[in-house]
Amino acid sequence: MGVSDCGEHFCDLRRRSPVSPSNQDQQQTRRMGKKIKKEVEPPPKDVFDPLTIESKKAATVVLMLNSPEEEILAKACEAIYRFALKGEENKATLLELGAVEPLTKLLTHEDKIVRRNATMVFGILASNNDVKKLLRELDVMNSVIAQLAPEEEVVIHEFASLCLANMSAEYTSKVQIFEHGGLEPLIRLLSSPDPDVKKNSIECIYNLVQDFQCRATLQELNAVPPILELLKSEYPIIQLLALKTLGVITNDKESRAMLRDNQGLDQLIKILEMKELNDLHIEALSVIANCLEDLDTMALIQQTGGLKKLLTFAENSTIPDIQKNAAKAITKAAYDPENRKLLHEQEVEKCLVTLLGSESDGTKIAASQAISAMCENPGSKDFFNNQGIPQLIQLVKSDNDEVKEAAALALANLTTCNPANANAAAEADGIDPLINALSSKRDGAIANAATVLTNMAMQEPLRMRIQSHNIMYAIISPLHSANTVVQSKAALMVAATVCDIEARIELKNAGGLEPLVELLHSKNDEVRRNASWAVMVCANDEVMASELYRLGALNILEEINLSLSRKNKFSEAAYNKLLNNNLSLKYCQTGYLSSCNIISDGFYDYGRINHGTRLLPLKELSLQEPNDQRAILLINSKSSDVYPLPSMEDKASDIGYGRSISSSSSLRRASKEKTSVGVGSPTEEKSESASGRNTVLSKSATKEKGSRKGRGKKEEEKVKEEEEVLSAPKMSGEGSPDKEWCLPSDPDFCLYVYEVTKIILPITNLKEQIEALGKYVAEKMGGHISKDRLHEFSWELHISELKFQLKSNVIPIGQIKKGIFYHRALLFKALADKIGIGCSLVRGEYGRAWNEVKLMDKSRKGVIGCLPPPETYIVDLMYHPGELMKLRSREADLYKLL
Repeated sequence: MGVSDCGEHFCDLRRRSPVSPSNQDQQQTRRMGKKIKKEVEPPPKDVFDPLTIESKKAATVVLMLNSPEEEILAKACEAIYRFALKGEENKATLLELGAVEPLTKLLTHEDKIVRRNATMVFGILASNNDVKKLLRELDVMNSVIAQLAPEEEVVIHEFASLCLANMSAEYTSKVQIFEHGGLEPLIRLLSSPDPDVKKNSIECIYNLVQDFQCRATLQELNAVPPILELLKSEYPIIQLLALKTLGVITNDKESRAMLRDNQGLDQLIKILEMKELNDLHIEALSVIANCLEDLDTMALIQQTGGLKKLLTFAENSTIPDIQKNAAKAITKAAYDPENRKLLHEQEVEKCLVTLLGSESDGTKIAASQAISAMCENPGSKDFFNNQGIPQLIQLVKSDNDEVKEAAALALANLTTCNPANANAAAEADGIDPLINALSSKRDGAIANAATVLTNMAMQEPLRMRIQSHNIMYAIISPLHSANTVVQSKAALMVAATVCDIEARIELKNAGGLEPLVELLHSKNDEVRRNASWAVMVCANDEVMASELYRLGALNILEEINLSLSRKNKFSEAAYNKLLNNNLSLKYCQTGYLSSCNIISDGFYDYGRINHGTRLLPLKELSLQEPNDQRAILLINSKSSDVYPLPSMEDKASDIGYGRSISSSSSLRRASKEKTSVGVGSPTEEKSESASGRNTVLSKSATKEKGSRKGRGKKEEEKVKEEEEVLSAPKMSGEGSPDKEWCLPSDPDFCLYVYEVTKIILPITNLKEQIEALGKYVAEKMGGHISKDRLHEFSWELHISELKFQLKSNVIPIGQIKKGIFYHRALLFKALADKIGIGCSLVRGEYGRAWNEVKLMDKSRKGVIGCLPPPETYIVDLMYHPGELMKLRSREADLYKLL
């Protein structure tokens, strides 16, 4: 009886049946209708009638595996082989019956037929996971690999390699095969005349090379040439496995070089040119993609015309997966600068724009990623300005979030440092879809869209267009994201879009400040940096600075700046910007105001507070009952309508007052503009020079003095505008408690401002201005006091009486008629800022405070060339009012300490 046909081994290759010594069997393998016949030595006639077993008889057959007779062993193996072929259940049954262990011993049997049939059984059983596990435990790998020896029969080679192919699917088995030297005989079998052997061997190698150690050994064994030979096989499965193997090993540079040296690229291009091999095109493109990473390979394929063929093939193909893999190949190649140059010369951009119009989402994604990679080339960036950006904007509107993400990434790269492309994206109606992408479910899409909008916002016209699309409400969700990349890009976008007060107010109303301040707590350096940047921009006006302070931004930034690892330039700048727009807090914390810090109405001196301590708003402080704590000094020159205007004589006596107010307000604006760039630490600010500013003001005053007569009606109108300032307002605390709270008025200070503007501002010499102002301040605060009579100066009682009269701890500075160092220094600074004299305010110890001014050395006047820096002086307001003391002098030290 003959051995019946056992069915197909794999999709294109039929399995062999084990044969007995007197039997002849023809195994057929198919490839496109062809049949390959293999002649096998006829088995002996006494084994021609094989054992046919069922589940009930399987146990008996398994027992026969222990027989000492070779013929019984051969028949038992044959019967087990047939039984195992019927399905996975039978393989499990054989495992339960204990057939595996005695079979492993037969792998090394002396009889060739027994050894062959046992190998065939293992080739089938090894597809069962439980059998694989047992085989690993029994350590039979060495015995199986031994069956690959050249002297063994083709049938043994086939099933031994099949066993290894099944085993190599698991990592532990891969290690065993590699350690037992299985790679070398498998490579040798790639040249076997039997297609089944080739198929099993290349499949096993493909599984093994997933591990980098096996790939390195493969290079040493020169495996690339025999693998390339398999591409010429008549069997698709063999060609496909060969291409997959090449796709893995060409991730290594050495293997790519070997493939190039063995003309592998030519074979791959030929495969792409043959339409009948379209089932191999995708894998062939994957191999080419790896090879194009090398500049030498790219140059070679360009010289041979292969690159042009590849781009044409990708552009004209109708198979989405082929187009997708072609785009991926371009992406890999474009990571190298020289490759990008070669691709640009071949006009790869046209191919990519064509691929963007594909109906396949996968192709659109791959083409967008290729464009992102090509953006590093300036020529490519310019090309996509007219062709590419409109198509990418359409893809941003896609319902597929992956497509949206890839298109937004391409746009982000195209618009970075390229205003023309940013304009092109806006002209393609890209603002709306990009803002809509901020609500995408995919973090990458959100981050990329935010980057594009940030790039657009660098240009003021585009920023205004973006702001008109309710961007501040759209950015709230990304600011709340848990993804650090999204947080970083969202914060950067805030920094780019809130450059004007209207946008900042809109962000505040949308609830964007709270999550922005929370991002300052981030452990991610980039998130913390960009959040600090955004806070710095938001703190450009006093209203926003106050709101950020209320939310705790200042304390967080202070904590960040104390850490060497967490602080950054933007956190320091944001901290200083918040302080510079909240001078009351700055003076309380740092004890220093520079000449650039212009005191405005509403400033109050609470006294020194520790870092981290919250400074209460003026409203809360003014509503508190008087107590024994230090009085809070208030600066307020705002007028009130309830007090009468000054007499016409006062109004007509000098019209310079209107000019002074205008001048001081413009100075205040100029100072804010100056500080918006970035303010250093208090210690750094002490060295800032104000001499230039003061010189300009003095000249301005001279001009004003000489041109009063020609001003006519304009000056009269200015005087009318300032009449309100001269009016004496009523204290807010005296009205009904139901009325809205407003700043306590200070009519005396308003008068001070008027008088210094009238008397001191016209003085042309800066030094004389300072001396005059010093004497004026001392006169209003109780006159000069000798050092030995200082203890008799009863200023404490005077302050207590004011607190009792006003029923508040807040005292307007003009109300104080007996003041010492810190009262006088504050008044001097406030009045100096009103008339444009640059000076700083420094708090000392034990109630001391003083003003520092900078003047040029008179002896250097008229000298041409490089001038030395101006000298710093302290203004005496107590002992010798108006006298200037050099900062480093002994008398200045005594003034600050005694």
